[in-house]
Parts: sequence; structure tokens; C-alpha cells
Amino acid sequence: MSVLCYSHGCSQSKGYSVMDKQHLLTVDILSRHGARDPTATKTKSYNSTIQKLKSNVARFKGKYAFMNKFEYTLGADQLTLFGEQQMTNSGVAFYNRYKGLAKQGTPFIRASGQERVIQSARKFSKGFHQAKMADREPDASYPYSILVIPEGKGFNNTLDHGLCTAFEEGKRYAVVGSEAQQIFLATFVLRTIQRLNTDLPGANLTAADAINLLDLCPFTTVASPLAAVSPFCHLFTLDEWKHYNYYQTLGKYYGYGAGNPLGPTQGVGYVNELIARLSGTAVNDHTSVNRTLDANNVTFPLGEALYVDVSHDNDMTSIFSALGLYNSTRPLSNTSSQPTEAAAGYSAAWTVPFAGRAYIEKMECVGEKEELVRIIVNNKVIQMETCGADRLGRCTLTDFIQSLSFAAGGGKWDKCFAE
Repeated sequence: MSVLCYSHGCSQSKGYSVMDKQHLLTVDILSRHGARDPTATKTKSYNSTIQKLKSNVARFKGKYAFMNKFEYTLGADQLTLFGEQQMTNSGVAFYNRYKGLAKQGTPFIRASGQERVIQSARKFSKGFHQAKMADREPDASYPYSILVIPEGKGFNNTLDHGLCTAFEEGKRYAVVGSEAQQIFLATFVLRTIQRLNTDLPGANLTAADAINLLDLCPFTTVASPLAAVSPFCHLFTLDEWKHYNYYQTLGKYYGYGAGNPLGPTQGVGYVNELIARLSGTAVNDHTSVNRTLDANNVTFPLGEALYVDVSHDNDMTSIFSALGLYNSTRPLSNTSSQPTEAAAGYSAAWTVPFAGRAYIEKMECVGEKEELVRIIVNNKVIQMETCGADRLGRCTLTDFIQSLSFAAGGGKWDKCFAE
């Protein structure tokens, strides 16, 4: 299940419904782009493993027989047809969930500057528009304006990390995630390699090849317009998939999350923008915020009912950490795996799958003196311990903002340029 959660997106429903006796004021959605092809580097590596197999193995039999006719055709970096549909569906779901606000206008939308992210924002907009039209609501402003924030060296962009030199390039922080993965990889991959090489005489597969073949399960699955489960998925055992899921989780946790000393700091800029939206005050940040954009009410408006931000999995991991959403997750072991439940609900598959999303709701409720905030990640209400959430996952706005003192203080941005 985990690998398909990572590729398809999974709902971990718990307390998801819009509650009675409440009045929603604003909703922010932070979304990962939809399913894509592998990155350029990865697609080259995957193709190399396939060609190695085809050169070394005379004939594929049994569950490997599909390889006799398999040709590697995956592209690089672009949204797949299934990914487009994911984002369209996300737009429909957003409209239907927040119909009371959605009928009143259109969302303010931002996208980080990679093409797959921009295209994801467009498909989300399409879905939102389709749902609105199906509801027989006027929508003359479609196609909606999308603010694209450039990516690349030197650009301040809260939806894409890249400014913190020590995190991007420094020997102390940049390799924390990959080192944790390599240690854990040694605990399970040798048995997998031995099994594969026994099944495929002459293959001479390495640890890197095994991970490539595991990766090809989700990537060839989402390359299908209907996400038909790929035959690569059947080459591995349930235990191997559990280990693989944890391997990916370690990469996110120690690469961009709380396991990396500078991971949460990469999400501080976005959190400070969120504080501004929720409180209706100017952005106060000295990290990754684009001050030119955020000082302009056209490019960073306050007082909107609906906000949509489309980004990447790594950046969302840092933002979730800066928000303190998984503070109850203890440091993950890199020598033995643990189930997601034992990690207080934290895993890469549960938090940042393709088209994964967080809703940040601000509301008024009967009997409450102050506005409330709650956060829902992939349909699961997050019990925010840092601000004393009630049984429905809600914190007062004051307590929520006070709980974000790490972000308000700039995190550890001073260490970004100390090496």
C-alpha cells in the first residue's frame, strides 16, 4: 500500500468533515504537484538498469516475463496524464469541500516556477472551475490568474528551497538524509539483491539497481493514464515494500524535516506568510520571503477567503516541520524500520504523495470567543500539540500563532551562511 500511496496519494481520514456550528473564514491549501515522470538524473539511471538487465539476462520468466517486451519510455520531470487528473480532482474536491467560500469568488493562486508545478496549478484551477460550473455558479474570471514565483539560484521563493548555502551545499547538512538512507539500506537490500540475482541468472544487480527497480513501480504506474498497477510492483515482497517505504521516509525526515538541523528552517518563510494571512498583518520575515512580491497587495493580498499554493514534496516536508505538525515523532531509527503509527503518523507516503495537500482552516465557532485554526493533511486532522488543540484538532488563533515562534524568529537562518 505504501508505495501506491506515495504515487497515487492516500486518504488517512480522521475527523475530516466540515463541522456544524462553525463559520469558515479563510482556507489555505498547500499542495504538491501531481504525479510526474522521474527527474532527468533518475530517468537516466532507471534506463541504465533496464538496459543492464536486458543485456545480461537471456530470457525473463514467470513474474519477470513482461521484461521481454518492456521498453523504457519514461520522460523526465513532466506531469503525467494521471498527474493532471489528480490535480483536476483536487480542484473539484477543494470547491466541494469549501463551497460556502468558493461560491463567493475565486482563490488566489501561486505556483513555484517549475513547469510541472505551474501545470498542476492550472489543472487544479480547471477542476475548481468545473465544479463551480456544475454548481451553476457564475465564473467569469476563469482562467484564473496564477502567480508564478521563479526557481533558481538567487530567487527568494517560499515554495522552493535553494537560498540556504549550508543546507544546499554544506558537508554538515546536505548529506544527512542520504547518509541515513544508506545506513538503513544495508539492513535489507542484500537479501533483495540475492533473491533477484537468483531469480535472474547473470543479472548482477547492485543495491542501486534494486532501488531503481523499486522506484519503477510507482513511476510506471503513474505513467498509465488510469494508474494501472505496474508489473514492477509484483517483483517485490510485502516486507521489501515496507522497508522501501521506510527508506523513503528516512530521506524526507533527515533530508528536509525535523531530522535535519536546518530542515525546518527551509519552511520558515512560508510559515511567516501563513501567519500574515491568518492575522491580516504584513509579512515579517528575513529568510526566503520575496519581499518585493509580499509587500505588494496584488501579489500577496491579505483578506482573501481562499489561497492555493503549489509546491514540491521536499519543501512541504520542511514547512510541515516548521509548523511543528509532527513534533511528537521521535527521531527515526536508521538501523531498523518502524510502522507509521509508531512514528506518530509520520511517513513520506502519508504526508507528501503526488498531489498531497494540507488545508489550513480559520473559523469562527459557536461558543468560542476567539477564531480557531486547524490543519488537515491528506484528509487527516492533525492534532496540534504545540498549541493545545482540542479534541477536534482546533487551536485558538492566538495560541496557534504563538506556537510558531521558531518561524517568527527566523529559525536557524543565521547558520545558513556560517560554513
